[in-house]
Amino acid sequence: MGNGSRYNVLNYRELSPKLLRLGHQGASHVGNDAKNIFGVEMIRLLAALCVLGASTFSATAQDNYWVQIEARRTLTGAQDRAREYAGTIDSVHGYYLGDGFYGIFIGPYTETNAQTALGTLLSMGAIPSDSFVKDGSRFKQQFWPIGGQQNTRATLPSDDTAALASSVEDTPVTPSNETVAEARASEAELNREEREELQKALQWAGFYSAAIDGAFGRGTRNAMQAWQVANNREATGVLTTRQRALLFEQYNSVLEGTNMRLVRDDASGIQMQIPTGVVAFSEYKPPFVRFDASAGIPEVQVLFISQEGDAGRLQGLYEIMQILSIVPTEGARRLTDTGFEIEGIGSDIHSYTSVTREGTDIKGFTLVWPANDDDRRERVLDIMKASFTRLDGTLDPSIAPPGEEQAIDMVAGLAVRQPQLSRSGFYVDDAGIVVTTPEAVAQCDRITLDREYEAEVIATDTDLGVTLLKPVDQIAPLDVAEFGTRTPILQDQIVVGGYPYNGVLSAPTLTFGQLIDLRSLNGDDRLARLSILPQPSDAGGPVFDKYGAVIGMLQPRIEGSSQVLPPEVNFAVDADQIVAMLNSNGIAATTSEAAQEISPVAMTRHAADVTVLVSCW
Repeated sequence: MGNGSRYNVLNYRELSPKLLRLGHQGASHVGNDAKNIFGVEMIRLLAALCVLGASTFSATAQDNYWVQIEARRTLTGAQDRAREYAGTIDSVHGYYLGDGFYGIFIGPYTETNAQTALGTLLSMGAIPSDSFVKDGSRFKQQFWPIGGQQNTRATLPSDDTAALASSVEDTPVTPSNETVAEARASEAELNREEREELQKALQWAGFYSAAIDGAFGRGTRNAMQAWQVANNREATGVLTTRQRALLFEQYNSVLEGTNMRLVRDDASGIQMQIPTGVVAFSEYKPPFVRFDASAGIPEVQVLFISQEGDAGRLQGLYEIMQILSIVPTEGARRLTDTGFEIEGIGSDIHSYTSVTREGTDIKGFTLVWPANDDDRRERVLDIMKASFTRLDGTLDPSIAPPGEEQAIDMVAGLAVRQPQLSRSGFYVDDAGIVVTTPEAVAQCDRITLDREYEAEVIATDTDLGVTLLKPVDQIAPLDVAEFGTRTPILQDQIVVGGYPYNGVLSAPTLTFGQLIDLRSLNGDDRLARLSILPQPSDAGGPVFDKYGAVIGMLQPRIEGSSQVLPPEVNFAVDADQIVAMLNSNGIAATTSEAAQEISPVAMTRHAADVTVLVSCW
């Protein structure tokens, strides 16, 4: 990659489980017809006589010619076909050819021997009639055998092989499907991992809901039978070799276009398979290695997460992840001393984050995927989880020096989730009950106090313009509002506590003004008129007198009115009205008869303890 990035894309290992090597159907190679005549052992003998296996010496530079037998447009399809051929023929290899084609080959040979092998294998009927010899000098990544292997020179098919193949062709046969007994016999060749993968495929298809244990009991048999019925097959409860192949073809079809490939990033010490068809390396932003959307699906993103730290830093990362816009608020969350998982379920995206700590190495990943595409997301996520590998080292924080793009609403280049609206409020009792404006909670899916504590509406008086909130979980405010019992004096200084910049600042700000009238402009004595210049998000905040007592709550300015008041003309709901509403809801208000002015420092401290940021999400 450019920009000195240190990650490599390796060959994708394997999307589907190993299919059984016995009894593959198809006229293009030795298949069920030969099996029906000679049985499994004769098929093995035929494969041995074909002797396309590796010799004991390494191939030389001239041994780079191959017999190409097929080419497929998808990796999974090519892997499945290579697996089938490898069941009866040795020295089967698969290489990516570029332009979206994956080739299946036999070899390598010298050029002369490749032509000889082609003729012999065609005469045997062991390979498709359109097979041909190809120079392998421009082959790209190897995808078969899984994990790759050194290419040693393949030996030529023998005369005995040709003779035996000829006898096969001369014998009339009647193609037949596997019987239940034959299907059970081929099924018995599956190992535990392959049986578990079969259960996963049935589960994905919606037919199996029990444990993935590799044991084919009644639940698995019923699932197989249901799949057969749904796919217009005889309902025997035992899948034939071809039916298993079809099931896996369906299972992997949702991965088309994702191009799941193994990516190794030495800088972060992480290796795993990711959907390289839809994401590409973007940048290092410690603790993240970012792979952003590259084509087709703009919502997709993958993060490698890597940093040093202890349990405390792990918890800090857990908290940071939850404020990012790529992690919606809904979904399960789990934190332990050694790791955490976060699922974020939103209307547009569905994300999953998994992080673990081993010693001082904290590593994990995040997958962000479009909402309502669960089948594909779950398959991609399963592959990523299974392939995640920890390598040596963690991401160096200095790998990406601070740049001009830094912003307070960004964390490591990722946008921090922002509320749709923020207003102010104030605590009125020790249980954390908050008074605020109805504007703060209108049309919210979620309400928070100080961006941290969830709250719910317990009462609203739209005519008065006051809403009461209760925290979902019990909290203990540092201080609560004390409502003044003295009649305020006109022209006295007043102070509004609020969050004028939508919570950008971590503490409330004080805005100073004057009390102009104990009534509104139309004579409503429930409102007081102020001369003050607040910001929209100050609305709902407490209005203090010079003694530190609350004499009201700042109202939001009315927009869209035919009469536009001067900006300094604002109103506050009278404290007596708020106290009455609290009492009617069974909440005891605290009052104050203080007559001694408090200093600006004391006022600032008191307002900070009482005022709270109310956010609507």
